[in-house]
Order: sequence, then structure tokens, then C-alpha cells
Amino acid sequence: MNVAPSAAATPAGVRNPAEEEHLRSIAEFFDRFAVTEGRWRRRNRTYYRLVESIHRFLVPEGAAVLEIGAGSGDLLAALGPSRGVGVDVSAEMTKLARSRHPELEFVTAAGERFRADEQFDYVILSDLVPFAFDLEALFRNIRAMSHERTRVVIHSYSQLWRPLINLAELLRLKPRKPIRNWVTSGDVRNLLALADLEAVTVSREILWPKKIPLLTTLLNGIVARIWGIRQLCLSWWVVAKPAHVPAARELSVSIVVPCRNEAGMIAEIVERTPKLGTESELIFVEGGSTDDTAMEIERQIAAHPERQIALYAQTGKGKGDAVRLGFAHARNELLMILDADLTVAPEDLPKFYRAVVDGHADFANGSRLVYDMQAGAMQFLNVFGNKFFSAVFSALLEQPIKDTLCGTKVLRRSDYEAIARARGYFGDFDPFGDFDLLLGAARQRLRIVDVPVRYAARTYGQTNISRFRHGLLLLQMAAFGFYKLKIKPVRI
Repeated sequence: MNVAPSAAATPAGVRNPAEEEHLRSIAEFFDRFAVTEGRWRRRNRTYYRLVESIHRFLVPEGAAVLEIGAGSGDLLAALGPSRGVGVDVSAEMTKLARSRHPELEFVTAAGERFRADEQFDYVILSDLVPFAFDLEALFRNIRAMSHERTRVVIHSYSQLWRPLINLAELLRLKPRKPIRNWVTSGDVRNLLALADLEAVTVSREILWPKKIPLLTTLLNGIVARIWGIRQLCLSWWVVAKPAHVPAARELSVSIVVPCRNEAGMIAEIVERTPKLGTESELIFVEGGSTDDTAMEIERQIAAHPERQIALYAQTGKGKGDAVRLGFAHARNELLMILDADLTVAPEDLPKFYRAVVDGHADFANGSRLVYDMQAGAMQFLNVFGNKFFSAVFSALLEQPIKDTLCGTKVLRRSDYEAIARARGYFGDFDPFGDFDLLLGAARQRLRIVDVPVRYAARTYGQTNISRFRHGLLLLQMAAFGFYKLKIKPVRI
């Protein structure tokens, strides 16, 4: 790895005396601290275990990870990276990290001056913000080492804890460190924007950093999620990405249409679905219809040799299973879901295409709750349920989601494959498929953006939705999502 000094903060050859003094004093402190680092880590092991657990939730094993302010390297090693590089301003901390984790690479440098000639999947800034001299220069360096899918994970102390931290240092419950910055998450979002990065999610974590069996999990996993109390958490967390990066080119598209007893809609689907991108294929997944849906699809394939149309018979049950089967057979770069009842118009698919390809969204989610609906398209209880689950899942996902149950969703194949690889974390819990994708996208910190569509009444067949039975199932999935997204990451 080649490392070049950054010119982000000052012109070539010019050194800011204040920066020099700042970095020298921080390096000297952590050089001395390296001798006692292990003892302090053991004394505050609950806090460090919580930080590691949250990072392991956010960063999948096998990624290329850069940690700036890596210290002893323990956090970087806990993430199991395929390529791990740690940077620290302290030579003694770098030496300590190399002795503990020889399988990783560690470099002595200030984050403001470090720039490698490679790009990383994840960049970690764990408790670094309080010690940085120039956060904008630091973020600009990170941007230069990021590709379009990189995620930057930043966390630091809340200003509300400043008196308690000072007291803990006075009582020698934690080491006295030269904290120079008490920066808010809002400050960081502004600085990220200046460096061409944007926040995807902002959250607060760790209400209680000490170990009390059961109580620690209760406080950090449940009580800390309550509005008004979560503002009291010890730390804020920001996950960011490169801002608005359009695709370098147009993408090829696979449109998956799960269908069951939709024979009367097949010809219209083929006729109305537009060709998108550099190449477009239409994939029907037929789920054991009692009408002649499968035969009608075969007739349409024969009638339209100019179109790339495929038919697969579903072996499992539920729309979610059908979508997975369709995605498994899809050949192209951008994956789309279109419901066979055409309550969402196929003519709206170009909006979803452009949202992703132009860099506005990683995951384009259809929203039927913006525009007025056609009479009879959705009953009152369905509208109420959709709005209720919208509020619930917006809180869970830490991103605004207006309509969780719209069937039209679009994402890149590479992002879907990342969701599928991590599916073991959630398991096979969702027969609809909407929440499997939304929860998986939230864990990957994909930027989810609603694309408003007009919702039409069904013109053929009967809905497969049972308001009360499926409503109860959705409640169960919301509780399951809360456990997996909020409680499990801080359960130690």
C-alpha cells in the first residue's frame, strides 16, 4: 500500500503550526497511554464490548476495512476483515496493535494526513472525533479512499455526558484523555457534506455502559429506544456514504413478476412493461395457480420472441419465496419487482430505474400513500395499517419509509447479494418479501428512498391479502425486526 500525505488542509509544503502542536500533543499522550491501555480496556470492557457488537452488526465479515484512530487494533480485528488497515497518530499504539494483530496492517499517521492509493468497503472512526484537528480534511481523505458503495461509520460522545465523563475521569473510573472536540452529530453531518459525503442514518446508542446482568441489555436495547430517553445515550452514531454518485453508465435490468391466478393480466404486463437500460428481461414466477396463468405466460413468450421473457415454477410458498427465486435466475445488474395485479403501473418503472442509476437511491421503494388513490384501490383498514407500519418501520430502519407494503422495489444485484449473504442474521421469517428486503437494506445501510406511485384498483381476480391474519403477522414481524435491529446488536 502506498501512502501519500494529504493536501486537503494546507498548500503543498506548508505546515500549520497549530496543527503540528495539536497532533504532537495527541501522539505523545497516546504513546504514554499505550503502557496502560490493556488495564483500562479490561476495567471498561462492557463499553468496549458494546462498541464492538454494534460495529459487527454494521460491518459484515470479509470486507475491506480502514480504521482511522485504530489504537490497539482490537476493534479492527473483531470485524474479521479480508483486508484490514489501521491508522493511528501514536507510534506506540501502532507498535502495540502490530504485536496483538500481526495479520493486519497498521500505519503511524494522522487521519488528516493519511491517504492510501486504494479504496475500502468500510471506514471506521471509533471515538476519534474528539481528538481530530481538522475533521473536514479528515473526511476529504476518507472520500478519496471510498468507492461508490463505501460506508463510513462514525461514533462519538454526546455533549450531555460531558459532566459525567469528567467525573468518571476524576474518580479514575476511566482514563483522563485530551478530548479537544465536543462535536454533535449535526456538526458531523455538515462537515460530511463539505467533503462530498452524506449521512444515511443517525442514531444514539449505549444508555448504560456498565455490566449488570439483564439490566444492561434492557436499558440499552429497549429503554434507550424510547423517544426523550434516547437523547440521553452516551454516544451518537452516523453511517455515511459518498454523496449522490450516479452510475458511470446505464445498467441492464431484470424485472421479476410473482404471479398466482393472474391469467387475465399476463398479456397486459408484457404489452405495458417498458424495456429499460442496456438490456431488459421479464421474469415470471408462477406460484401454483388454479387458472391457466402458466399457459398464458408460455403463449406470451411464443408471441413475443423479440422480448427476453422467462417462466419459472415456484417450488415454495409466498411472494417472498417467489421473489427470491426470480432474483436467483435474474441475469442483469438492476433488479425490479412488479406485482402482477398492475395496481402499480409498469409505466412507473422508469422512475425507479432513474432513482437508482442517477445515484439518488440505493434502494427505491414504491409509495402508494403520496398521491390520491383510485376509488376502491385500498380499503380504509388497509390505509390505516399501512400508515401504522410506516411509522413503526421508519423508526426501526432509521430512515423515513412512507409505505412498507408496496410491492414495487428496485435495487442493484450486488446490493441484493449482500442482503442475501447476511440473510442468516434474520432468517426466513417473511412470506411477503417486503420486510426481508427492507430490514436487509437497513442493516447494509443502503439509502432507501420512496418513489411515489399512483395506486389503481385491481381489474382481475381477487387479492391474496387477509387484513386481520396478515396484520397480526406484520405485528409479529415488527417485533422480530425490533429485536434483531435494536436489541441484539447491544446484547452482551
